[in-house]
Amino acid sequence: MSIIIAILIFSVIVLFHEFGHFLLAKKCGVVVEEFSLGFGPRLLSHVWGGTRYSLKLLPLGGSCMMKGEDLEDYSEGSFFGKPVWQRMLVIAAGPVFNFILAWVFSVILVLNAGVDHPIVLGVAQGGAAEQAGIEQGDRIRSIDGKRILLFREITDYVYYHQERLGNGKPVTVTWEHEGVKKSADLLPTRIEDGRYVLGITGSSNYRYRVSIPASLYYGLAETRYWIAMTYDSLRMLFTGQAAVSDLSGPIGVVEAISDTVEETKSDGAFYVFLNMLSMAILLSANLGVVNLLPIPALDGGRLLLLIVEAIRRKRNNPEIEMRINFAGVVLLLILIVFVMFNDIRRLIWPM
Repeated sequence: MSIIIAILIFSVIVLFHEFGHFLLAKKCGVVVEEFSLGFGPRLLSHVWGGTRYSLKLLPLGGSCMMKGEDLEDYSEGSFFGKPVWQRMLVIAAGPVFNFILAWVFSVILVLNAGVDHPIVLGVAQGGAAEQAGIEQGDRIRSIDGKRILLFREITDYVYYHQERLGNGKPVTVTWEHEGVKKSADLLPTRIEDGRYVLGITGSSNYRYRVSIPASLYYGLAETRYWIAMTYDSLRMLFTGQAAVSDLSGPIGVVEAISDTVEETKSDGAFYVFLNMLSMAILLSANLGVVNLLPIPALDGGRLLLLIVEAIRRKRNNPEIEMRINFAGVVLLLILIVFVMFNDIRRLIWPM
């Protein structure tokens, strides 16, 4: 059952990503030769409006095959035959649509589960927050200039910025007390386990219901949170604060979904649905962010080459582009194999 749920989540997210490329390609007059869900041999296929729509054997993934996308083809309706700005729109549409999908899912989640407003439920005795005058019931507005909309953002700021908190410099916190905005510089304190904290306590599980118009706004806040969390996780990976062995692929995601289903099914189908929705938001935001990385073969790498072309006002050498993208594909395949090995290792020999 968990595998079916995981496949459905992956399929919807990938299909919407490819639909972004498809829609902008059509709008720009690029011929889409095939729009498919999955890889491998075709199970079902139908040609409509000059495009073949296919369902393929392996459901994890999908594609939007455009005319002349990988060839030096400048004929009518080809991808390379379009101006550089149109090609940039087509490539960027995939990640953008992932962010849109994450927002739609977030609005549904907020309407059903509410919002974890950044309300202080307590302050640690003798901690930085208490010394600054922050009290129970106050609402945190910003930390070091970053606007705070969810309580989880406070928790994650402390988690992802331990080096910043431990450098001996104060952290500027702005909060609201009985309608009055206040601000102070807090010097983080070190607790027994070695972590630096601000002394603000609360819970992301304490949620408040909001109206439908407000859910549209807080859906954006929820999406921003997951995008920021993905970015911070990648930053920790590239700076050595997290290990490459911590990465998870499809097998790891299926395991996480299975564990979540098992943990929440006793609470009822509604709570399973909410947890799967949260995971779908994370995966969609994650796919959007990762695809925008300037790595060859990813959308971000292709965008970078198009930006270079736009700056030079001269088309890049197709052969060089092909070599760069091929190298990117090889590196991605190596990474995929490594991540899958990690997932299997964790399943067989859990720590």
